Order: sequence, then C-alpha cells, then structure tokens
Amino acid sequence: MSDSGRNVLRKMIQGALALACVASGAGLHAEAAFPSKPLTLYVAFAPGGAGDIVARLVTRKMSESMGQPIVIENRPSPMVAVQTVQRAKPDGYTMVMAGSGTALTTGLFKKLPYDLMKDFRHVSSLSTFDLALITGTESGFKSVADVVAYAKAHPGKLNIGTVRVGSTQNLSAEMFKSMAGIDALIIPYRTTAEVMSGLRSKDIQVGLEMVPPLLGQIAGGSVRLLAVSSLQRYQDLPDVPTLDESGVKGYESGSWNGVSVPAGTPTTIVNRLASEIAKAVNSPEVQKELLSMGMRPDRSSPELMTKRMQGDIDKWRGVIKAANIPLQ
Repeated sequence: MSDSGRNVLRKMIQGALALACVASGAGLHAEAAFPSKPLTLYVAFAPGGAGDIVARLVTRKMSESMGQPIVIENRPSPMVAVQTVQRAKPDGYTMVMAGSGTALTTGLFKKLPYDLMKDFRHVSSLSTFDLALITGTESGFKSVADVVAYAKAHPGKLNIGTVRVGSTQNLSAEMFKSMAGIDALIIPYRTTAEVMSGLRSKDIQVGLEMVPPLLGQIAGGSVRLLAVSSLQRYQDLPDVPTLDESGVKGYESGSWNGVSVPAGTPTTIVNRLASEIAKAVNSPEVQKELLSMGMRPDRSSPELMTKRMQGDIDKWRGVIKAANIPLQ
C-alpha cells in the first residue's frame, strides 16, 4: 500500500475511534443522568386489581425518590404487556410487571413471540400473594390430614374448587394432588365468588384461592382455613399451618410479581431501578398497605429475580405436563 493509502486508512480508523468514543461517552452520560424523563410501567392487570394496586403503591414511592413520574399503562393480558416492552428501547424508561403469571403463561403455549429469559433483564420482585386451602365452616375437614385421608379412602370423590383452568390457583391444585398422592377432581370456576358458592352448596369440599380476595370471608367467619401455601406461616394468620408442615412436604406455591426491562438495558440502570424498588418496598407505608391487603412485601436483587423466574418457568412446565393440560 502506498503512503497516501496508509494515511487515508489511518484517518478512517481514527475517525471511527473518535465516533465510538463520542457514542460511548453519550451512553455513559445518559446512564449517569438516569432518569431524566418520565418512566412507564406496563401492567397486565385491570385498574383497581391487586396487581395494579401494588404497581401504583411502589411506583409512587419510586417517583418521589427518583424525581420523575412513573406512568402506569394497563394492558389486557401478560402476553400483550410483555411483548410491548420487549420491543421497547433498552434504556430503563420502559418496564413491565412480570412474575409468576408470565412464567406460568410460558408453559401454557407451544410457542410465544418472546423468550422471558433471553429478551429481558429481571430487576426485582415486589410482592407475593400466598394461597390458602379452604373449606366450609360446616365441613368435617379440620386439617389437611383430614382432606388427604378422605381422598385416599374415596379415590376420585374429592372435589377441589379453583378459578379458571391454567391459573396459578388451578395449577397449584394440580400440584397439591400430585404431591399429596391423591386422586381428586379439580373444578374450575370463573371467579372467587363462585368458588365460595361451590363450598356453600357442597359441590366442592375444598378450595384453593389467593389470600387477598379471601380476607372478607375470613373476617366474616364464612370459611375455614386449613393451610397456606408458603413455606412460612402468614404473619397475620399465625395459627394457620403451611401445607409443608401439614404433611405435604416441600409444597410451596403462590403468586408473585416484579419488574423486568428489555434485554440490553445497562447494568448500572438495572441496579439503580432495583435499588429504588428496594427503598420503596422497604418503606413502612408500602409495607403496611401490602400487609393490610393480604400480600407480603417481597423485593429481591436482579440475580435472585432471574433465578426465581427460571425456577417458576421450569416448575410450572412440569406441573402442566404432569396434568396433561393441552398447550395452546
């Protein structure tokens, strides 16, 4: 190559390096200035629902700390919300409320337009909703052992009520059957109210439902709680044992939610969001509100939420396969 050619090539390389430095510097400045404009959190729940309330509680505290508003965008389904954020710019300004529901949905479909583990970075969990195994107040069942003993003595005669097929409650009932080693029929209803009606009419002997919508029934004394689904007793129901300590060893289920962002979001921004979520969830105001609604405050590091998401995907795929639920 001639001297003039080498000079041209040298100038081209120097120019490219200069542009790269400018771009890198701009990127670092943007990260350091984050957030410099409003953020958006996509929520796959209707306004006023438990998940929506959690999102608004936590983001309100985050906004106060970060000095920028966080806009809640409600979307009709987990898939719509997740896919919307999947296509967003990975700069931390667009987030999605993800969790056990999105992990479960992954196992119900043959193919989805996104991969929860490849297309997203998981930031932190927010709260957990425990499940409760319940029966009617006039029922002869006083414990989980009574339920299991009846089911084993009368195969196929125990009816367990849950909300719709494929829900966390429904699949948790399938897991209960499997881990307790019983032959029982799971009856799906459209709503919690219908599950309660099924208990009253004795069409079902037990139900498995989230604690939050049961609070009114518990306060009114219209249901008997046999056990909760977490590994630790629910702090506001200290006399109610867990399924694990009631003989269904290792049983743990429930619903949890958290925040995820598009893959490619810088680690500094992911860590900043995780730190802000931790401050919000740890605040006495948010803790009090969550506990009053039957939810447990539950924040985590990005690493722990990522591990939890993968664990739930694997767990629910196994439950769905064992229950022979056809994939959509």
